[in-house]
Amino acid sequence: MAKYLAQIILVGAQVVGRAFMRALRQEFAASQAAADARGRAERPQSAAASRIIGISLQEAQQILNVSSLNPEEIQKNYDHLFKVNDKSVGGSFYLQSKVVRAKERLDEELRIQAKGDTEKGRKAET
Repeated sequence: MAKYLAQIILVGAQVVGRAFMRALRQEFAASQAAADARGRAERPQSAAASRIIGISLQEAQQILNVSSLNPEEIQKNYDHLFKVNDKSVGGSFYLQSKVVRAKERLDEELRIQAKGDTEKGRKAET
């Protein structure tokens, strides 16, 4: 009787283990597919900037509470959030660093857009 009980427990553990590994593989594949889709949705330079800075354009816009890439609005919100999260006034260094990274990401996107506009202007002239 004990032998059969041990076999049942062993088989049950194997079934659960296989199911867990299958679910883990599916989750990993779905995560990779989502990352690839997100990379294809952005322009190549923009996707590279997201990887380098470590923050997506959408996340940066949410952190700084901007809907469009308006340099004045970005700077205004950045200044406000940077001051509010200053550690000397009881703010959070972590949040302040997120604000800085968001500003860097948006500045990089503005630079990419300006470069693209310049290249379009050159192509139109020729």
